[in-house]
Amino acid sequence: MARHILVIDQGTTSTRGIVFDAAVAPVASAQQEFTQIYPRPGWVEHDPEEIWTTVLTTAHQALTNAGLNATNIAALGITNQRETVLVWDRRTGRAIHNAIVWQDRRTSDLCERLEKAGHGNLIAARTGLLLDPYFSATKIAWLLDTIDGARAAAKAGHLAFGTVDSFLLWRLTEGTVHATDATNASRTLLFDIHRGEWDEDLLALFNIPRAMLPEVRDTAGNFGTTAQFGAPIPIQGIAGDQQAALIGQACFRPGMVKSTYGTGCFALLNTGQQAIASSHRLVTTIAYQFAGQRTYALEGSIFVAGAAVQGLRDGIGLIANAAETGALAAQADPFQDVYMVPAFVGLGAPHWDSEARALLTGMTRGTTRKELARAVLESVGYQTRDLLDAMQADLGTAWSEARTVIRVDGGMSASDWTMQFLADILAAPVDRPAYLETTARGAAYLAGMAAGLYPDPETFAADWTGDQRFEPTMPAAERDRKYRGWQDAVARTLLRP
Repeated sequence: MARHILVIDQGTTSTRGIVFDAAVAPVASAQQEFTQIYPRPGWVEHDPEEIWTTVLTTAHQALTNAGLNATNIAALGITNQRETVLVWDRRTGRAIHNAIVWQDRRTSDLCERLEKAGHGNLIAARTGLLLDPYFSATKIAWLLDTIDGARAAAKAGHLAFGTVDSFLLWRLTEGTVHATDATNASRTLLFDIHRGEWDEDLLALFNIPRAMLPEVRDTAGNFGTTAQFGAPIPIQGIAGDQQAALIGQACFRPGMVKSTYGTGCFALLNTGQQAIASSHRLVTTIAYQFAGQRTYALEGSIFVAGAAVQGLRDGIGLIANAAETGALAAQADPFQDVYMVPAFVGLGAPHWDSEARALLTGMTRGTTRKELARAVLESVGYQTRDLLDAMQADLGTAWSEARTVIRVDGGMSASDWTMQFLADILAAPVDRPAYLETTARGAAYLAGMAAGLYPDPETFAADWTGDQRFEPTMPAAERDRKYRGWQDAVARTLLRP
């Protein structure tokens, strides 16, 4: 009897294949980075064929590393970088252009024009999102308007659009399934999250033919079968990476919060069956959809978290590896208030300023790389507080349970120093799970639950185990002083002639 789950975790900078056992524990994995393409400042692309190659390579390698084959796999789950856009020709299966990545800012002018024309309120009401290049629709419009013959081919029904999950699903099923799940659909600016349908008014606004779009299905359920690994494997779970992390952290109860620290940082708060419209520039999104029932979340998106540490290493050359930063920060001069606002690709929630750029402030002649390392790590905590303060303002009296504890995951959460500062600046306990890569675990759970291998959500949640809890220890006066300094630094970042 097949007792394992295979997960494809297709991220922004790398792809991983992971095999999970019947206890939702990882037993083997493989990872491969792929090329980041920067055609112009602010533009970010990926090669679709390179993504596909890394998916096949890492999935096969994970099976080999586990000593298993396809006959041992009960189901396959997919989790993916969200909002990234691919358009491909149904006749050939080939993309008409590189994937345009969620970080890409090339459609800033289009978003600004649409906002000035008064379309922002309609978009927010239907989709829960803001008009920003981060989301998918303006990227699709750019491709149709820029690639020769694309619009005519789309109108003729020859082109298909998908976020990365849809593209992989098409390839895995050899073109027999063009679908996505509700979490990914909710990130496109085209999906009415209240009715659970593609919105004809928004399709008309962005001039995108309905025939391009995938079918929207439950997060856990039937997505077809793949024969790419030597024997048929049913594909039974798909979720965007941040929603998969929410599931992997077992945040099924309304009021629970998870915050993932990878390239960026994404905090999601489960709001149950109520889609709460944010008054503080957060977004409302679908957390997951089981048996046609949608669960919603408030989300705050930080564009740069771990990427700022990568900048210290690769761009400025101040460190040799990311692990150095915590030790350097611990040695920094406590009397120097140095702040880094990492707006390298603009600022996300709650500011949503695509033109903002990074700022380093508070330096003196005594500033060393220790203070710079601390400033970068602290920026993650400050930005997270910005998000949680906005959530608190949106929820009002319902916030008390939400801020009881924050569950963290992602590579950066391995830093004890960073997580302790996070607890201090939030004035809330921070729980780190035993398994940090909860995104893949969430995708495994979705597929395994649909396959009957894993239990119901309540039972799964009861088995969640923590590695360490970080309790706040910083005095309130110091916390307030440091956060005021951060707010001043952000205000300076947002000021432009």
